[in-house]
Amino acid sequence: MLAGQGYVADRALATVVFLALTLGRPLFLEGPAGVGKTEIAKAVAGGLGRRLIRLQCYEGLDAASAVYEWNFAEQMIAIRTAEAAGGADREALRTELFGESFLIARPLLEAMRPQPGGAPVLLIDELDRTDEPFEAFLLEALSEFQVTIPELGTIAAPEPPIVILTSNRTREVHDALKRRCLYHWVDYPDFEREMAILEARAPEAAAALSREVIAFVQRLRGEDLFKTPGVAETIDWAKCLLALDTVELSPEVIADTLGALLKYQDDIQRLEGSEARRLLDEARADLTAAQ
Repeated sequence: MLAGQGYVADRALATVVFLALTLGRPLFLEGPAGVGKTEIAKAVAGGLGRRLIRLQCYEGLDAASAVYEWNFAEQMIAIRTAEAAGGADREALRTELFGESFLIARPLLEAMRPQPGGAPVLLIDELDRTDEPFEAFLLEALSEFQVTIPELGTIAAPEPPIVILTSNRTREVHDALKRRCLYHWVDYPDFEREMAILEARAPEAAAALSREVIAFVQRLRGEDLFKTPGVAETIDWAKCLLALDTVELSPEVIADTLGALLKYQDDIQRLEGSEARRLLDEARADLTAAQ
């Protein structure tokens, strides 16, 4: 199923995805940025034909922002319209103002509602960016698969969503939340799997160039960098090289396209001059040894 969506998974990852779907357990994926954690949720949603609902986490995210909010602008218009008409029933107006028509559903509430085609895939992305109070709220929401809106009451999911949580491990997520989930560490792929990923995502790239690209990136990951390039950067770089009609790597073309691989100036400066040539020579030596 994952391969049908262009996602190349190893056996361990495919197994834990299968178990999460079979047992109805949330799946917690942890690992470096850019290794394909978010893409797993997209592949599962595409493979099952389900809607993907994404909650992008950030510092300061609270329960209200993740669940719902009221459309205050529309409520004010409704109040002024009722006042202009005169004789409005206050209780009826209050009931109307805090009804479904003025409710803006955020990802967690949306995931609790029935969806065409079955329960949606709920992606809670980069959970490590939030704080502990939100984790505690999330623990309760995922335990019962229901949320409470004071004005409307408790809304429970008729069918629990498929929940996938991701973390780049910028901080540790609490054990209580992890225990609710099946856990898997998504690491950088080995050469063969990264080659298969590049063939799936950039099939127009020649095999010789793809091998050089992957060998160079994997050598680069061994350097002392502020931000190590992930698989996403490998794919981006390959597409940049194709756009430049590159046949093989050279120190000059590497220097010109480093912005696709590295996102910090200190890292880019580190590869200027002879460093890029050294890594390229080492990468080619690796390819020769592998043959």
